[in-house]
Amino acid sequence: MSDVRVIIQRDSEREERVVTTGTTAADLFAGERTVIAARVDGELRDLAYAPGDGESVEPVDISSEDGLNILRHSTAHVMAQAVQELFPEAKLGIGPPVKGGFYYDFDVAEPFTPEDLKRVEKKMQEIQKRGQRFSRRVTTDEDARVELADEPYKLELIGLKGNAAQAADGADAEVGGGELTIYDNLDAKTGELCWKDLCRGPHLPTTRNIPAFKLMRSAAAYWRGSEKNPQLQRIYGTAWPSKEELKAHLEFLAEAEKRDHRKLGTELDLFSFPDELGPGLAVFHPKGGVVRKEMETYSRRRHEDAGYEFVNTPHISKEQLFETSGHLPNYAEGMFPPIEFDGQNYRLKAMNCPMHNLIFKGRGRSYRELPLRLFEFGTVYRYEKSGVVHGLTRSRGFTQDDSHIYCTKEQMPQELDSLLTFVLDLLRDYGLNQFELELSTRDPESDKFIGEDAEWEEATEALRQAAEKQGLPLVPDPGGAAYYGPKISVQARDAIGRSWQMSTIQVDFQQPKRFGLEYTAADGSRQQPVMIHRALFGSIERFFAVLLEHYAGAFPAWLAPVQAVGIPIGDAHVSYLQEFAADAKARGLRVEVDASSDRMQKKIRNHQKAKVPFMIIVGDEDMNAGTVSFRYRDGSQENGIAREDAIAKLLDVVERRVQV
Repeated sequence: MSDVRVIIQRDSEREERVVTTGTTAADLFAGERTVIAARVDGELRDLAYAPGDGESVEPVDISSEDGLNILRHSTAHVMAQAVQELFPEAKLGIGPPVKGGFYYDFDVAEPFTPEDLKRVEKKMQEIQKRGQRFSRRVTTDEDARVELADEPYKLELIGLKGNAAQAADGADAEVGGGELTIYDNLDAKTGELCWKDLCRGPHLPTTRNIPAFKLMRSAAAYWRGSEKNPQLQRIYGTAWPSKEELKAHLEFLAEAEKRDHRKLGTELDLFSFPDELGPGLAVFHPKGGVVRKEMETYSRRRHEDAGYEFVNTPHISKEQLFETSGHLPNYAEGMFPPIEFDGQNYRLKAMNCPMHNLIFKGRGRSYRELPLRLFEFGTVYRYEKSGVVHGLTRSRGFTQDDSHIYCTKEQMPQELDSLLTFVLDLLRDYGLNQFELELSTRDPESDKFIGEDAEWEEATEALRQAAEKQGLPLVPDPGGAAYYGPKISVQARDAIGRSWQMSTIQVDFQQPKRFGLEYTAADGSRQQPVMIHRALFGSIERFFAVLLEHYAGAFPAWLAPVQAVGIPIGDAHVSYLQEFAADAKARGLRVEVDASSDRMQKKIRNHQKAKVPFMIIVGDEDMNAGTVSFRYRDGSQENGIAREDAIAKLLDVVERRVQV
């Protein structure tokens, strides 16, 4: 047999090795138990692949991003096999890996029950122990149609142009130049076929390579995400490289569930989503209104100090406005349908920028006015499909803290520097401290993006330079730009390590051009301003949800609906505490007194559940001495504090915006 030369690539290390023709990637990495696939000349391959002469081979570890996707996609296949063994009439949809796990869609007569999921998981464990081998084979459209004649959804995928059929199952890279492939699950001993699926792969060598998995839940899902298609049943699961990592993930999910803003919003009486309003439309209750007011008040003050001017715009406008801005041609699916009256179509406002352009255009502008920073708490309405609406984080009506800055090209670099610093500093004031930045650029192959190449290059480079000055990780996001310009997104980590997209900053040369915006330059010429879009919170509602989950409902005192509650030991102490509360309220503090008939210990428990930062406890000794006792969230207590000192202590914590 002849020999071939392969190149083993490990990070920056490169090793040339001469091996016998037919040597597989599994042979190259024999003994490396965590290697479950290979990347050959940039393409993911099964370990059964035999590299050709001169090909570069990189091991894929099960804990890497690619490795986790392969593990989870393989586990999805095992789940689908288990479902069809238990429910032979089930028809297969798609089963991709997703962040944190996987899913598979099935067409079944009845929705899956929790008991069904337990049976499926048990069957999966049996298949995992069998050690079935994942085996890839190339097929043709015609042969695949014969083999999968009983799978209508797979037949539909085969009919899609190019490799879309295989892309639909969640694999990332094209394999074999667009070959159509099927993966067989083969018996470990006899090699007999146990199950098969149309799939791009790659997969683990065998089902025994799945270390740990768990099924999580089931839900309804439309085929290929369209409400026009049949509704299937989706089973979600998760898979990890070790039992320890699975356990840690489940603990993380349990903590995340405790922090779910929808659950806390109900428990703390902050907001609700009445059915009478419709999906994705929230009402804020008095306590939630306090938190929101404080968020907005502090933001407003910081913006005023930074030279922003506040504006207001209507919630509806003629449709033509969004034609001019380019939103209707590029964003119509995210807007509510037109409303016809007076012989014209109107639209609910989905974004504030077109109206801010009208404010700029409302009169002549001089270079001496620039940069002009317009700011609005502007309520907008977007049509989100009911399947993706999620509490306050994905809603149909929300208020953006929206700013549009108009400046000269010469001012743009400094404006971006100060703007990004302002954004990060303000987020830190609300208690978020871990950030990375994402630079979203255009896809040169897409016709979605408008404008000249040179304009995009200039705008992108200006954003890149501003981002790099912050000294934070900068992650590329190719193709993620808005249709009119590139953007920087601030990604913030919360208390349990989840990443949330917060502020966005976009450089736009296109809308000023489309609206004919001009200013008079120093030399008397008419020039087009640069427009910078900026939403700091993203939306008030979404930021409210992020903070609620970040703090697990225990807001710092400056944001808390009730900053302190007076707990009288007996009825005789109520009036004393009411006087204390009145003095505190006169100083701008939010202090209440619990004069209910409940016993003191029950009152303490109730307000601990309500996550009130401070409890002010008073008995005979305090009342006679003119003092109070402080009880903190952690249960510790500080006794004998003079009333004025207690108010000063509360004021200090509130003004410093610290968590206690």
